[in-house]
Amino acid sequence: MPGKKKSDYLSDTVKHIEIARHNVVPLVDAMADMAFSARDLARAAGIYHRMLSDKNCSVILTLSGSLFSAGLKKVVVDMIRGNMVDAIVSTGAIIVDQDFFEGLGFKHYKGASCGVDDNELRRLRIDRIYDTFIDEEELRVCDDTTRRIADALEPRSYSSREFIEEMGKYLARYGKNKDSVVLAAYKKRVPIFVPAFSDCSAGFGMAAHQWENPEKHMSMDSAKDFLELTRLKIEARDTGLLMIGGGVPKNFAQDTVVAADILGRECPMHKYAVQVTVADVRDGALSSSTLKEASSWGKVETTYEQMVFSEATLALPLIAGYAWHKGAWKRRKARNYSDFLNKGAV
Repeated sequence: MPGKKKSDYLSDTVKHIEIARHNVVPLVDAMADMAFSARDLARAAGIYHRMLSDKNCSVILTLSGSLFSAGLKKVVVDMIRGNMVDAIVSTGAIIVDQDFFEGLGFKHYKGASCGVDDNELRRLRIDRIYDTFIDEEELRVCDDTTRRIADALEPRSYSSREFIEEMGKYLARYGKNKDSVVLAAYKKRVPIFVPAFSDCSAGFGMAAHQWENPEKHMSMDSAKDFLELTRLKIEARDTGLLMIGGGVPKNFAQDTVVAADILGRECPMHKYAVQVTVADVRDGALSSSTLKEASSWGKVETTYEQMVFSEATLALPLIAGYAWHKGAWKRRKARNYSDFLNKGAV
Protein backbone atom coordinates (compact mmCIF):
# COMPACT_ATOMS: atom_id res chain seq x y z
CA MET A 1 0.00 0.00 0.00
CA PRO A 2 1.60 3.30 -1.03
CA GLY A 3 2.52 5.84 1.65
CA LYS A 4 0.90 9.21 2.07
CA LYS A 5 1.74 12.17 -0.14
CA LYS A 6 2.87 15.57 1.15
CA SER A 7 -0.51 17.02 0.24
CA ASP A 8 -2.20 14.55 2.60
CA TYR A 9 -0.46 16.29 5.50
CA LEU A 10 -0.39 19.89 4.26
CA SER A 11 -4.07 20.56 3.67
CA ASP A 12 -5.65 22.24 6.72
CA THR A 13 -4.03 25.60 7.45
CA VAL A 14 -3.58 27.23 10.84
CA LYS A 15 -5.87 30.26 11.17
CA HIS A 16 -4.70 33.35 13.05
CA ILE A 17 -7.01 34.55 15.78
CA GLU A 18 -8.19 38.18 15.54
CA ILE A 19 -8.58 40.05 18.83
CA ALA A 20 -10.80 42.72 17.24
CA ARG A 21 -13.52 40.12 16.61
CA HIS A 22 -13.81 38.92 20.22
CA ASN A 23 -14.60 41.33 23.06
CA VAL A 24 -13.09 39.52 26.03
CA VAL A 25 -13.38 42.42 28.50
CA PRO A 26 -16.37 40.99 30.42
CA LEU A 27 -14.68 37.57 30.61
CA VAL A 28 -11.34 38.94 31.86
CA ASP A 29 -13.07 41.26 34.34
CA ALA A 30 -14.96 38.24 35.69
CA MET A 31 -11.68 36.32 36.01
CA ALA A 32 -10.40 39.06 38.31
CA ASP A 33 -12.84 37.78 40.97
CA MET A 34 -11.60 34.21 40.67
CA ALA A 35 -8.31 32.79 41.98
CA PHE A 36 -5.04 31.24 40.88
CA SER A 37 -4.01 31.85 37.24
CA ALA A 38 -7.34 33.43 36.29
CA ARG A 39 -6.82 36.29 38.73
CA ASP A 40 -3.17 36.61 37.72
CA LEU A 41 -4.13 36.89 34.05
CA ALA A 42 -6.79 39.51 34.77
CA ARG A 43 -4.27 41.59 36.71
CA ALA A 44 -1.75 41.22 33.87
CA ALA A 45 -4.34 42.42 31.36
CA GLY A 46 -5.04 45.41 33.58
CA ILE A 47 -1.34 46.24 33.80
CA TYR A 48 -0.98 46.10 30.02
CA HIS A 49 -4.00 48.40 29.70
CA ARG A 50 -2.31 50.71 32.23
CA MET A 51 0.86 50.76 30.09
CA LEU A 52 -1.15 51.89 27.10
CA SER A 53 -2.99 54.50 29.17
CA ASP A 54 0.29 55.99 30.44
CA LYS A 55 1.15 58.63 27.86
CA ASN A 56 4.83 58.57 28.86
CA CYS A 57 5.23 54.81 28.66
CA SER A 58 6.82 53.00 25.71
CA VAL A 59 5.89 49.33 25.37
CA ILE A 60 8.47 46.66 24.55
CA LEU A 61 7.06 43.31 23.48
CA THR A 62 9.28 40.23 23.79
CA LEU A 63 8.47 36.97 22.01
CA SER A 64 9.80 33.43 22.30
CA GLY A 65 8.36 30.03 21.48
CA SER A 66 6.40 28.86 18.46
CA LEU A 67 3.84 31.64 18.57
CA PHE A 68 3.04 32.64 15.00
CA SER A 69 3.03 29.09 13.70
CA ALA A 70 0.35 28.49 16.35
CA GLY A 71 -2.01 31.25 15.19
CA LEU A 72 -0.93 34.35 17.16
CA LYS A 73 0.58 36.35 14.29
CA LYS A 74 -2.47 38.52 13.61
CA VAL A 75 -2.64 39.47 17.31
CA VAL A 76 0.81 41.05 17.09
CA VAL A 77 0.12 42.58 13.66
CA ASP A 78 -2.92 44.36 15.10
CA MET A 79 -0.94 45.45 18.16
CA ILE A 80 1.63 47.08 15.87
CA ARG A 81 -0.96 48.72 13.64
CA GLY A 82 -2.80 50.03 16.70
CA ASN A 83 0.29 51.58 18.37
CA MET A 84 0.01 49.03 21.19
CA VAL A 85 3.71 48.17 20.97
CA ASP A 86 6.72 50.42 20.32
CA ALA A 87 9.56 47.89 19.99
CA ILE A 88 9.87 44.11 19.70
CA VAL A 89 12.57 41.70 20.86
CA SER A 90 12.11 38.19 19.53
CA THR A 91 13.66 34.88 18.67
CA GLY A 92 14.65 34.45 15.05
CA ALA A 93 12.31 31.52 14.46
CA ILE A 94 9.25 33.65 15.17
CA ILE A 95 10.30 36.56 12.97
CA VAL A 96 11.89 34.64 10.08
CA ASP A 97 10.70 31.02 9.98
CA GLN A 98 7.15 31.89 10.98
CA ASP A 99 6.34 35.51 10.05
CA PHE A 100 8.61 36.34 7.09
CA PHE A 101 7.88 32.84 5.82
CA GLU A 102 4.15 33.56 5.75
CA GLY A 103 4.83 37.03 4.34
CA LEU A 104 6.32 35.28 1.32
CA GLY A 105 2.98 33.54 0.83
CA PHE A 106 3.60 30.23 2.60
CA LYS A 107 1.47 28.61 5.32
CA HIS A 108 1.58 26.61 8.51
CA TYR A 109 -0.66 23.57 8.66
CA LYS A 110 -2.58 21.79 11.38
CA GLY A 111 -0.85 18.55 12.29
CA ALA A 112 -0.66 16.20 15.23
CA SER A 113 1.62 15.85 18.24
CA CYS A 114 1.22 12.07 18.52
CA GLY A 115 0.28 9.20 16.25
CA VAL A 116 2.32 10.65 13.41
CA ASP A 117 5.38 8.98 11.85
CA ASP A 118 8.16 11.56 12.02
CA ASN A 119 10.35 9.43 9.76
CA GLU A 120 7.67 9.62 7.09
CA LEU A 121 7.46 13.38 7.60
CA ARG A 122 11.21 13.58 7.06
CA ARG A 123 10.91 11.54 3.85
CA LEU A 124 8.29 13.96 2.59
CA ARG A 125 10.35 16.98 3.72
CA ILE A 126 7.76 18.15 6.23
CA ASP A 127 8.95 19.74 9.46
CA ARG A 128 6.87 19.35 12.63
CA ILE A 129 6.41 22.00 15.34
CA TYR A 130 4.47 20.04 17.99
CA ASP A 131 1.03 19.83 16.34
CA THR A 132 1.72 22.00 13.28
CA PHE A 133 3.47 21.17 10.02
CA ILE A 134 5.61 23.27 7.71
CA ASP A 135 6.92 22.49 4.22
CA GLU A 136 10.72 22.15 4.35
CA GLU A 137 11.04 23.02 0.66
CA GLU A 138 9.18 26.27 1.20
CA LEU A 139 11.34 26.98 4.23
CA ARG A 140 14.40 26.63 2.00
CA VAL A 141 12.96 29.38 -0.20
CA CYS A 142 12.76 31.54 2.92
CA ASP A 143 16.41 30.71 3.73
CA ASP A 144 17.51 31.64 0.23
CA THR A 145 15.53 34.88 0.29
CA THR A 146 17.45 36.03 3.38
CA ARG A 147 20.67 35.16 1.54
CA ARG A 148 19.66 37.28 -1.44
CA ILE A 149 18.77 40.19 0.84
CA ALA A 150 22.20 39.86 2.46
CA ASP A 151 23.91 39.66 -0.95
CA ALA A 152 22.36 42.99 -1.93
CA LEU A 153 23.64 44.86 1.15
CA GLU A 154 26.84 46.85 1.55
CA PRO A 155 29.51 44.64 3.19
CA ARG A 156 29.61 45.82 6.83
CA SER A 157 28.23 44.92 10.24
CA TYR A 158 24.50 45.33 10.84
CA SER A 159 22.28 45.10 13.85
CA SER A 160 19.49 42.58 13.48
CA ARG A 161 17.10 45.53 13.54
CA GLU A 162 18.73 46.98 10.43
CA PHE A 163 18.56 43.66 8.62
CA ILE A 164 14.93 43.03 9.58
CA GLU A 165 14.12 46.48 8.23
CA GLU A 166 15.55 45.30 4.91
CA MET A 167 13.29 42.25 5.18
CA GLY A 168 10.38 44.64 5.65
CA LYS A 169 11.39 46.54 2.52
CA TYR A 170 11.49 43.25 0.63
CA LEU A 171 7.98 42.30 1.76
CA ALA A 172 6.70 45.77 0.89
CA ARG A 173 7.80 45.12 -2.71
CA TYR A 174 7.40 41.37 -3.16
CA GLY A 175 5.37 40.04 -0.23
CA LYS A 176 2.23 38.02 -0.91
CA ASN A 177 0.65 38.10 2.56
CA LYS A 178 0.27 41.62 3.94
CA ASP A 179 -0.63 40.41 7.45
CA SER A 180 3.04 40.24 8.43
CA VAL A 181 4.65 41.46 11.65
CA VAL A 182 7.87 42.30 9.79
CA LEU A 183 5.94 44.30 7.20
CA ALA A 184 3.64 46.03 9.72
CA ALA A 185 6.63 46.99 11.90
CA TYR A 186 8.48 48.35 8.86
CA LYS A 187 5.52 50.52 7.92
CA LYS A 188 4.83 51.71 11.48
CA ARG A 189 8.56 52.29 12.22
CA VAL A 190 8.56 49.79 15.09
CA PRO A 191 12.05 48.27 15.51
CA ILE A 192 12.40 44.50 15.79
CA PHE A 193 15.47 43.03 17.47
CA VAL A 194 16.54 39.40 17.18
CA PRO A 195 19.68 39.09 19.35
CA ALA A 196 20.34 35.44 18.38
CA PHE A 197 19.62 36.02 14.70
CA SER A 198 21.62 33.12 13.29
CA ASP A 199 19.70 30.65 15.45
CA CYS A 200 16.88 30.35 12.92
CA SER A 201 16.18 29.85 9.24
CA ALA A 202 17.96 33.11 8.43
CA GLY A 203 21.15 31.65 9.87
CA PHE A 204 21.36 29.30 6.90
CA GLY A 205 21.02 32.27 4.57
CA MET A 206 23.68 34.20 6.47
CA ALA A 207 26.06 31.21 6.40
CA ALA A 208 25.54 30.80 2.64
CA HIS A 209 26.12 34.52 2.09
CA GLN A 210 29.44 34.49 3.95
CA TRP A 211 30.49 31.18 2.37
CA GLU A 212 30.02 32.63 -1.09
CA ASN A 213 31.55 36.01 -0.15
CA PRO A 214 34.51 35.13 2.13
CA GLU A 215 36.33 38.44 1.75
CA LYS A 216 33.55 41.02 1.65
CA HIS A 217 30.26 40.23 3.31
CA MET A 218 27.68 41.64 5.67
CA SER A 219 27.65 40.35 9.23
CA MET A 220 25.37 40.55 12.24
CA ASP A 221 26.55 42.48 15.30
CA SER A 222 24.75 41.48 18.51
CA ALA A 223 26.59 44.16 20.51
CA LYS A 224 25.16 46.76 18.12
CA ASP A 225 21.72 45.26 18.83
CA PHE A 226 22.22 45.72 22.55
CA LEU A 227 23.49 49.27 22.16
CA GLU A 228 20.55 50.23 19.94
CA LEU A 229 17.97 48.81 22.34
CA THR A 230 19.74 50.54 25.23
CA ARG A 231 19.62 53.82 23.31
CA LEU A 232 15.91 53.25 22.84
CA LYS A 233 15.47 52.71 26.59
CA ILE A 234 17.44 55.86 27.40
CA GLU A 235 15.31 57.84 24.97
CA ALA A 236 12.03 56.35 26.16
CA ARG A 237 12.80 56.44 29.92
CA ASP A 238 9.42 55.11 31.11
CA THR A 239 8.90 51.62 29.70
CA GLY A 240 6.62 48.64 30.09
CA LEU A 241 7.51 45.06 29.21
CA LEU A 242 5.00 42.57 27.83
CA MET A 243 6.96 39.32 27.68
CA ILE A 244 5.57 36.22 26.02
CA GLY A 245 7.86 33.37 26.98
CA GLY A 246 11.36 33.96 28.29
CA GLY A 247 14.84 33.18 27.02
CA VAL A 248 17.13 35.65 25.30
CA PRO A 249 14.42 38.21 24.35
CA LYS A 250 13.31 38.53 27.99
CA ASN A 251 16.82 39.05 29.33
CA PHE A 252 17.86 41.31 26.46
CA ALA A 253 15.02 43.73 27.11
CA GLN A 254 15.40 43.71 30.88
CA ASP A 255 19.17 44.28 30.73
CA THR A 256 18.91 47.66 29.03
CA VAL A 257 18.47 49.34 32.42
CA VAL A 258 21.79 47.95 33.64
CA ALA A 259 23.46 48.75 30.32
CA ALA A 260 22.33 52.38 30.54
CA ASP A 261 23.85 52.62 34.00
CA ILE A 262 27.14 51.18 32.74
CA LEU A 263 27.10 53.79 29.96
CA GLY A 264 26.76 56.51 32.60
CA ARG A 265 23.16 57.39 31.78
CA GLU A 266 20.57 57.67 34.52
CA CYS A 267 17.66 55.50 33.45
CA PRO A 268 14.68 54.26 35.48
CA MET A 269 13.85 50.59 35.88
CA HIS A 270 11.09 49.22 33.69
CA LYS A 271 7.96 50.72 35.22
CA TYR A 272 5.59 47.91 34.21
CA ALA A 273 6.22 44.25 33.47
CA VAL A 274 4.08 41.26 32.56
CA GLN A 275 5.41 37.83 31.67
CA VAL A 276 3.50 34.85 30.30
CA THR A 277 5.41 31.60 30.71
CA VAL A 278 5.04 27.89 31.39
CA ALA A 279 8.60 27.56 32.74
CA ASP A 280 8.99 26.18 36.27
CA VAL A 281 10.37 28.66 38.81
CA ARG A 282 12.06 25.83 40.73
CA ASP A 283 14.69 24.95 38.12
CA GLY A 284 16.61 28.22 38.18
CA ALA A 285 16.09 28.87 34.49
CA LEU A 286 16.07 32.37 33.04
CA SER A 287 12.68 31.85 31.40
CA SER A 288 11.04 31.22 34.77
CA SER A 289 12.89 33.79 36.88
CA THR A 290 10.28 36.03 38.45
CA LEU A 291 9.91 39.73 37.85
CA LYS A 292 10.48 40.32 41.56
CA GLU A 293 13.84 38.58 41.14
CA ALA A 294 14.59 40.97 38.26
CA SER A 295 14.06 43.84 40.70
CA SER A 296 17.07 42.62 42.71
CA TRP A 297 19.15 43.28 39.60
CA GLY A 298 17.75 46.78 39.24
CA LYS A 299 15.77 45.95 36.11
CA VAL A 300 12.07 45.95 36.97
CA GLU A 301 9.96 47.90 39.47
CA THR A 302 7.62 45.76 41.55
CA THR A 303 4.59 48.06 41.76
CA TYR A 304 3.05 46.91 38.49
CA GLU A 305 4.43 43.48 37.68
CA GLN A 306 2.67 40.17 37.14
CA MET A 307 3.74 36.65 36.23
CA VAL A 308 1.15 34.57 34.39
CA PHE A 309 1.91 30.86 34.32
CA SER A 310 -0.01 29.94 31.20
CA GLU A 311 0.59 28.76 27.67
CA ALA A 312 0.79 31.70 25.26
CA THR A 313 -1.99 30.73 22.85
CA LEU A 314 -4.41 30.88 25.79
CA ALA A 315 -3.10 33.98 27.53
CA LEU A 316 -2.03 36.42 24.81
CA PRO A 317 -5.42 36.71 23.05
CA LEU A 318 -7.03 37.48 26.42
CA ILE A 319 -4.42 40.02 27.57
CA ALA A 320 -4.08 41.76 24.20
CA GLY A 321 -7.78 41.46 23.45
CA TYR A 322 -8.67 43.04 26.78
CA ALA A 323 -6.43 46.03 26.08
CA TRP A 324 -7.70 46.28 22.50
CA HIS A 325 -11.35 46.54 23.51
CA LYS A 326 -10.62 48.85 26.46
CA GLY A 327 -9.36 51.23 23.77
CA ALA A 328 -6.55 53.20 25.43
CA TRP A 329 -4.41 52.50 22.33
CA LYS A 330 -6.62 54.81 20.29
CA ARG A 331 -5.10 57.80 22.12
CA ARG A 332 -1.48 56.68 21.72
CA LYS A 333 0.90 58.18 19.19
CA ALA A 334 3.52 56.22 17.28
CA ARG A 335 7.02 56.54 18.78
CA ASN A 336 8.78 55.82 15.45
CA TYR A 337 11.82 54.37 17.20
CA SER A 338 13.14 52.88 13.95
CA ASP A 339 13.64 56.41 12.64
CA PHE A 340 15.24 57.48 15.91
CA LEU A 341 17.73 54.61 15.77
CA ASN A 342 18.52 55.28 12.12
CA LYS A 343 19.75 58.75 13.06
CA GLY A 344 22.88 57.26 14.63
CA ALA A 345 24.49 57.30 18.04
CA VAL A 346 23.55 59.78 20.75
